[in-house]
Amino acid sequence: MIGKTVSGKIDRPLGSVHPRVSSLHYPVNYGYVEGVLGGDGAEQDVYYLGEDNPVSDFAGKVIAVIHRFNDVEDKWVVAKDGYTFSREEIEQAVDFQEKFFDNDVIM
Repeated sequence: MIGKTVSGKIDRPLGSVHPRVSSLHYPVNYGYVEGVLGGDGAEQDVYYLGEDNPVSDFAGKVIAVIHRFNDVEDKWVVAKDGYTFSREEIEQAVDFQEKFFDNDVIM
Protein backbone atom coordinates (compact mmCIF):
# COMPACT_ATOMS: atom_id res chain seq x y z
CA MET A 1 0.00 0.00 0.00
CA ILE A 2 2.85 2.39 0.77
CA GLY A 3 3.66 4.39 -2.34
CA LYS A 4 0.19 4.04 -3.85
CA THR A 5 -1.72 7.17 -4.89
CA VAL A 6 -5.20 7.38 -3.34
CA SER A 7 -8.02 9.88 -3.07
CA GLY A 8 -11.05 10.27 -0.86
CA LYS A 9 -13.15 12.43 1.39
CA ILE A 10 -12.27 14.43 4.50
CA ASP A 11 -14.99 14.09 7.12
CA ARG A 12 -13.01 15.64 10.00
CA PRO A 13 -11.25 18.68 8.58
CA LEU A 14 -8.34 20.39 10.25
CA GLY A 15 -9.63 22.31 13.27
CA SER A 16 -12.75 20.19 13.73
CA VAL A 17 -13.81 18.39 16.91
CA HIS A 18 -14.24 14.62 17.22
CA PRO A 19 -17.95 13.76 16.96
CA ARG A 20 -17.96 11.72 20.20
CA VAL A 21 -15.02 13.17 22.16
CA SER A 22 -15.42 16.93 22.45
CA SER A 23 -11.95 17.39 23.92
CA LEU A 24 -10.30 15.90 20.80
CA HIS A 25 -9.49 18.53 18.16
CA TYR A 26 -8.05 17.61 14.76
CA PRO A 27 -4.76 19.42 13.96
CA VAL A 28 -4.68 17.64 10.57
CA ASN A 29 -7.28 16.72 7.97
CA TYR A 30 -8.72 13.25 8.61
CA GLY A 31 -10.90 11.22 6.30
CA TYR A 32 -11.26 8.02 4.34
CA VAL A 33 -10.63 6.31 1.02
CA GLU A 34 -13.94 5.56 -0.65
CA GLY A 35 -14.45 1.93 -1.61
CA VAL A 36 -11.55 0.57 0.44
CA LEU A 37 -12.54 -1.16 3.68
CA GLY A 38 -10.43 -0.99 6.81
CA GLY A 39 -10.15 -3.53 9.61
CA ASP A 40 -13.30 -2.25 11.29
CA GLY A 41 -15.43 -2.87 8.18
CA ALA A 42 -15.80 0.86 7.46
CA GLU A 43 -13.93 2.74 4.77
CA GLN A 44 -10.16 3.04 5.30
CA ASP A 45 -9.24 5.99 7.53
CA VAL A 46 -6.42 8.36 6.59
CA TYR A 47 -4.49 11.21 8.11
CA TYR A 48 -3.89 13.72 5.30
CA LEU A 49 -0.66 15.67 5.79
CA GLY A 50 0.74 18.64 3.89
CA GLU A 51 -2.43 20.71 3.71
CA ASP A 52 -2.60 23.60 6.18
CA ASN A 53 -6.24 24.44 5.48
CA PRO A 54 -9.44 22.48 6.09
CA VAL A 55 -10.45 20.58 2.94
CA SER A 56 -13.34 18.33 1.92
CA ASP A 57 -11.45 15.88 -0.28
CA PHE A 58 -7.88 14.78 -0.86
CA ALA A 59 -5.47 13.05 -3.22
CA GLY A 60 -1.94 12.00 -2.46
CA LYS A 61 0.49 9.20 -1.84
CA VAL A 62 0.34 6.75 1.07
CA ILE A 63 3.63 7.38 2.88
CA ALA A 64 3.05 5.30 6.01
CA VAL A 65 0.70 2.90 7.75
CA ILE A 66 0.03 3.27 11.45
CA HIS A 67 -0.42 -0.27 12.70
CA ARG A 68 -2.43 -0.40 15.92
CA PHE A 69 -1.62 -3.41 18.05
CA ASN A 70 -4.60 -2.87 20.37
CA ASP A 71 -7.28 -2.06 17.80
CA VAL A 72 -8.91 -3.74 14.79
CA GLU A 73 -7.86 -1.13 12.26
CA ASP A 74 -4.75 0.53 10.89
CA LYS A 75 -4.59 4.13 9.70
CA TRP A 76 -2.97 5.26 6.48
CA VAL A 77 -0.91 8.43 6.31
CA VAL A 78 -1.35 10.22 2.98
CA ALA A 79 0.86 13.13 1.92
CA LYS A 80 -0.22 15.90 -0.40
CA ASP A 81 1.68 15.83 -3.69
CA GLY A 82 5.16 17.30 -3.32
CA TYR A 83 5.41 16.75 0.44
CA THR A 84 7.55 14.31 2.40
CA PHE A 85 7.55 13.62 6.12
CA SER A 86 9.93 11.81 8.46
CA ARG A 87 8.76 9.18 10.92
CA GLU A 88 9.14 11.73 13.71
CA GLU A 89 7.06 14.32 11.86
CA ILE A 90 4.31 11.76 11.24
CA GLU A 91 4.32 10.62 14.87
CA GLN A 92 4.07 14.22 16.04
CA ALA A 93 1.24 15.06 13.60
CA VAL A 94 -0.96 12.12 14.62
CA ASP A 95 -0.12 12.00 18.33
CA PHE A 96 -3.33 13.86 19.22
CA GLN A 97 -5.22 10.61 18.55
CA GLU A 98 -2.62 7.85 18.30
CA LYS A 99 -1.34 8.48 21.84
CA PHE A 100 -4.32 6.44 23.02
CA PHE A 101 -3.14 3.32 21.13
CA ASP A 102 -0.15 0.99 21.09
CA ASN A 103 1.10 1.43 17.54
CA ASP A 104 3.98 1.44 15.11
CA VAL A 105 4.53 3.70 12.11
CA ILE A 106 5.46 1.56 9.12
CA MET A 107 7.17 3.39 6.26
